[in-house]
Amino acid sequence: MKEKLRFLGLDVHAETITVAVAEPDGEVRSLGTIANRAESIRKLVKKLGAVEQLRVCYEAGPTGYVLYWQLAELGVKCEVIAPTLVPMKAGDRVKTDRRDAERLARSYRSGDLTAVWVPDEASEALRDLVRAREAAKQDQLRARHRLSKFLLRMGRRPAPGMKVWTTLYLAWVRQIRFEQSAQQATLVDYLHEVDHMAERVKRLEQAITEAVKLASPAVQEVVKGLQALRGIAEISAVTIVAELGNITRFEGARQLMGYSGAVPSEDSSGPRTRRGGITKTGNAHLRRIVVEAAWSYRHRPAIGPRLRKRQETVSEPIKEIAWKAQVRLHKRYMKLVAAGKDHRKIVTAVARELLGFVWAIGVKAERSVTQQIAA
Repeated sequence: MKEKLRFLGLDVHAETITVAVAEPDGEVRSLGTIANRAESIRKLVKKLGAVEQLRVCYEAGPTGYVLYWQLAELGVKCEVIAPTLVPMKAGDRVKTDRRDAERLARSYRSGDLTAVWVPDEASEALRDLVRAREAAKQDQLRARHRLSKFLLRMGRRPAPGMKVWTTLYLAWVRQIRFEQSAQQATLVDYLHEVDHMAERVKRLEQAITEAVKLASPAVQEVVKGLQALRGIAEISAVTIVAELGNITRFEGARQLMGYSGAVPSEDSSGPRTRRGGITKTGNAHLRRIVVEAAWSYRHRPAIGPRLRKRQETVSEPIKEIAWKAQVRLHKRYMKLVAAGKDHRKIVTAVARELLGFVWAIGVKAERSVTQQIAA
């Protein structure tokens, strides 16, 4: 059957798709460029023959998974490829759409490409919402920086001991007056932007809470289970679930760590072994959220009021995993501190191990829902 398969490589852009095919006899040739429209794709598939003999791939990018779903509706097997893992010849300095499509077709036929996970419609919607909230948090930080640096430049400083961005701090900012009307207008605008960003973040967080209530039982169970971990509340748990999707698709914790890009890079040859910083070849959103959570493990293991409340509806096996995480990760943190390591590197190492506990809880939660459905 494999001898009859035709492997297509698509170089996809917003308006065009460049197509190349790797034939069973070894020939790789270009089929030209078509419009990135559903009708053009349908005509291309019809022209190429039986869909059972077609295998299509294209690189993940800004066009998303629309093409994947269009091909799936036509009965064509398609895979979305990780762009950074496409093999490239060291001396190849010519890059065109045609050559990119041919390279994809050739590498796909030889099995040298790595496919990414394609989320379903519900998972993609939740991920878009979570990333919108993340973007809002970044915009909020920029707005706060603009206001605080403006006040610093004007010599306006809060009273000693006053914490920034609290209700008391914002009340102090609102009573500031400048003699120059231009400066007063600048202050009002910066303050309005800070308020607007705060409302935007609050609105998106409320939307995330409502979206989780409408999510599948598996997603709800994993979100609830992950909140048993120290440093992971609802928003962090939803972010992890949205970025990972089905956690059981990872064969083990090490594979999940590699997916996050939090594993050390290595450049070894012969007797020489050299390891460097983390690869960062993975999901940056996931890596950021677990690094933030990892800072919590510098404190001694304890169950505070908020964590105890989050664990009220969690099963005992998951609570045991969460407690084991506290003990192990705090010990790991203190050991690395005693060794004189940089604190940022320590937290990154703790975050990498934290992903192992995330995997354990996620798999247990998903399997418990599967067992309940089966029963």
